[in-house]
Formats: sequence, C-alpha cells, structure tokens
Amino acid sequence: ALAMIVTGAILRLHSPSILDLNLFAGSWLLVGITMAVTVARAIFAPGRVTYHRVIGAILFYLTVAVIFVALYTFIGTLVPDAFAGMKIEDRPSLASQLIYFSFATLTTTGYGDVAPLHPMARSLCNVEAIFGQLYPATLLARLVTLEIAHRDRDS
Repeated sequence: ALAMIVTGAILRLHSPSILDLNLFAGSWLLVGITMAVTVARAIFAPGRVTYHRVIGAILFYLTVAVIFVALYTFIGTLVPDAFAGMKIEDRPSLASQLIYFSFATLTTTGYGDVAPLHPMARSLCNVEAIFGQLYPATLLARLVTLEIAHRDRDS
C-alpha cells in the first residue's frame, strides 16, 4: 500500500490523471480495511473496557468514513456524473470534498450540496448511512456487555 501511495504521489507531480486517483483510492482502501480489521478485533474482543478501547472505537468509526472516501472515488472515476455538486477529477480540493461528503453521509447530516445520482453511488451512501446509525448502538451495547461481564467477574 505504501508503494502505491508513493507511486501515485510521484505520478501526480508529472501528469495528474484518473489512474493517479485510483491508485490513491486503492491505497487508502487497503490501508483503511487493514486498520479497520485490526482495530475492530481489539475493540470487540473480550476484556475490560478501557480508555484505549473507547479511542479505538472512535478510530474505527473514522476509518470507515475513509474507506467510503476511496469507494466514492472509484465510483466517481468510473461514472463521471455519479454525484451532483461534486466532480471526481484530480485537483487539490477533491480529498477534502470527498471527506466532507463521506462524514455528512456517515453521520446522516446530509447538507444537500452534494448528492449521489448513480445507483451505485446511492447504494454506497445507503450502506454508509446505515452503518453510521447502527455502529454507535452496537458499540454501546458491546461495551456495556463487556463492562457488566467484568464487574460480575470481580464480585
């Protein structure tokens, strides 16, 4: 993944292209999935609820948003008009615009300035929004269960 990021950065300096965007998106997708799996194993594993577990849970939530940024990049490069209000083209502001859109979708804020038009983009947005709503509830239930199990063991 690091080699893909470095290659993409070097290529972008010489001639920006869709290939560069897809290399970066692929890199971030690999890094995001690896980090999400690693962190999820730690936060949902048996054991005591600690500060680090809570911070890990927040990190996992943020990492999911980054994974969707990569997926939105792929959709946008394959289907040029997949989003209203956002063009997926190689420019400095693209990353911040995609991150903004992903977090607005994950949190179901949905300001309305960017909207998915293509069915695949809409489907991804639905999955991200559903995850954004179900994850905090599932996490809270798991953390409460772990804490109760820990207290029962101590008493």
